[in-house]
Amino acid sequence: MTNPYCDALRIEVPVLEHVKGHPEANSYSLLIVALLERGDAMTLAEVAERFATAGVAPSELALRSLQRCKPARAPVYRDGDHYALDPHDDDADLWAFRLGLRPPKAPRLSVVPPMSELIAGVEEPVTVGELDEAWRDASLHAWSLQRLALAVLDAHGGAMTPEEVVAFVGARTRWHVLTPDSDSFRRRNSTVRVRDDGRWEIGDDRDALLGARKSVRERILMTRRCAGSRQSPAEIAAIMKAAERRRAAHAAHLATLRRVLIRTFPPNAPRAVVLLDVGRRDIQSFLVDEIEDVRERIASFDIVGAVDVRPVLRALGVDAGDRRLAELGPPQKTKTLNKRGRTLKITEAMLIQGSCGIARPFGDGEKLETYLRSGQSTQLRRRLEADAKSLFALYQYGRLHGAVRLRWGFLDEMIPAPWVHPDELCLYGLKRQAQEGEKMLEVVLGSAPGWAEPWARAQFCRVVPESRGYGMVLVDDEGFAVDDRDVQLARIATRNGSLDPV
Repeated sequence: MTNPYCDALRIEVPVLEHVKGHPEANSYSLLIVALLERGDAMTLAEVAERFATAGVAPSELALRSLQRCKPARAPVYRDGDHYALDPHDDDADLWAFRLGLRPPKAPRLSVVPPMSELIAGVEEPVTVGELDEAWRDASLHAWSLQRLALAVLDAHGGAMTPEEVVAFVGARTRWHVLTPDSDSFRRRNSTVRVRDDGRWEIGDDRDALLGARKSVRERILMTRRCAGSRQSPAEIAAIMKAAERRRAAHAAHLATLRRVLIRTFPPNAPRAVVLLDVGRRDIQSFLVDEIEDVRERIASFDIVGAVDVRPVLRALGVDAGDRRLAELGPPQKTKTLNKRGRTLKITEAMLIQGSCGIARPFGDGEKLETYLRSGQSTQLRRRLEADAKSLFALYQYGRLHGAVRLRWGFLDEMIPAPWVHPDELCLYGLKRQAQEGEKMLEVVLGSAPGWAEPWARAQFCRVVPESRGYGMVLVDDEGFAVDDRDVQLARIATRNGSLDPV
């Protein structure tokens, strides 16, 4: 018997008894293990009984714990009284790794036993080579000014000018606070004396000098121990390149998947269905007797998206199987508005209005029912197709930004879109490609683009570094910064004016 969850994750079927003692084991993570083990949906009562059988906890205690752990969060979703796992969710793969159910994608770090003895005794002066090793690109903010100066003077065996001491430290790391005009060395009890000619020399506090030597050598031991337990820069670069190749290959694979969005009416017992082919931008509507053809058409797609997508497929009699599903309902159901507990109920219409600027994304249910009863098929098709186009605008906005926009009153914030995989190319990736290739982006701003000619309102934007150097900013032809959240479509423009498809 196949296990669709484990087959999708490419892992062996786990055994709850073997995982219950894992450091990451808790009620939620063991719920995931139980679902992986079953390979199918389970009620919380069934999971609690499995916990009791495995010796995790008595069933009553386990059930209370499962109810309190917020079980319906990615990659687990609730379907009626049952809880199931979405193996295509990125968090499912992450949990498999965290629980030791799959090996790491990068090699593990080697472990070096600790070194117990100092390299040399504190009676011997430190050397320039030791300071090179101890301070190279190190953060010395926790070191006192006097300890830094003592170590440098000890290594050189005599007095030095303040500028020479600071330059010596600065040549090894920029993470320090030593300055040539340090007033602390002029105090009576300072361990570093300032001579009449302004040069610094070691004072009479021998304990402070021995402490500086010990600190330098202990840091050398720490850096050697850490260096032995991590990869070399070349190995790290190779690992990063391999990860980038995996992400690019996965993104290319995701780009080839056929996607369809579904809009039905009524939702629980569909008598009218609209299918929107995302890749081809093609819409087909089916009424009453024509709905029988829908199942076969949906089966040809790899990703199916809808509001309440699983109930919709169940109402249509379509087996979801191991197909990827895109839930287009609100990723977050409510939003707390103030400390008094006032909450805002978030709807898909609200997200479409905030993200895409569509004032009336969906038709009125009563009018649709009237169209259906009176046989006004043209009006019904037109309105449902408009609904599907609104869902398409939201879906594409989420794919471009990795999130959707909630705007209500004083609120204006982004909510992560669950139907977008982190490996997929988004606006940030397009901006980075444009900046690295010294190209421009063609973008559509404001409200959702028209269906017939989506690029009719397009304009060119440059990608420039953010003023503080932390990111990239889009700038239009007039030199004004563009708010990324206002971008509805984006693609890279080539030098000759033609456009690379994205």
